[in-house]
Amino acid sequence: MHTREEKLERFGRLLDVLDELRVKCPWDAKQTNESLRPNTIEEVYELADALMAADKNNIRKELGDVLLHIIFYAKIGSETGDFDIADVCTSLTDKLIFRHPHVFGEAKAADASEVAENWEQIKLKEKDGNKTVLGGVPAALPALIKANRIQEKARNVGFDWEEREQVWDKVREETAEVEAEIRKGDKDGLEAEFGDLMFALVNAARLYGVNPENALERTNRKFIARFNYLESESKRLGKSMKDMSLAEMDAIWDEAKKRGL
Repeated sequence: MHTREEKLERFGRLLDVLDELRVKCPWDAKQTNESLRPNTIEEVYELADALMAADKNNIRKELGDVLLHIIFYAKIGSETGDFDIADVCTSLTDKLIFRHPHVFGEAKAADASEVAENWEQIKLKEKDGNKTVLGGVPAALPALIKANRIQEKARNVGFDWEEREQVWDKVREETAEVEAEIRKGDKDGLEAEFGDLMFALVNAARLYGVNPENALERTNRKFIARFNYLESESKRLGKSMKDMSLAEMDAIWDEAKKRGL
């Protein structure tokens, strides 16, 4: 691993390179916060893919791409006179120190859960912090991630089940309500009840220490691998999936499972 001095030198070189690109490259010179935003979102998802795959080389590459966007926004901020990368670092450092009184102050925290609970109280006290408990949840978050984040924040101020096993009564209740809406044939009501059921399942996952986003993505990848096997095997057999019976497809699906896909 590199020394602190080497890390600072390389970060400085990166800043110098971006400064030069901003002046000499037509594409870099015309970028704005608005034009970069879609690319930033894409880069974060690419990093998420690399993290999910535990691909160390790709994680390193994608971290670099995300870092480029961070310093690019800071460069734009310096050009408008609003802030620069030093201000970004100072703001983050001050926030980390303020939010970790158990490290930099006199507060105590026995475990990660207690740290998270303290955070919500600290955020409400910050000068520019969230005015409400759920105020810091970004509106644009994907629904599954947002549901988990909402529930975590509610838990951190004590709004949670007394015993995690109690959540299954809620899951069963919401399942019954979905079935009732199916019988009624009310499409809008069915959508609402499916949302309640999914929210309850996210709650269950959280209570049992499972990240629902990671769990669902794991199943997505598993399904893709097995479906791709089904598709390739049907072609190898000279068959069209549209003309195959469900029993035939299930047999190949079971082969995929036996192969560890």
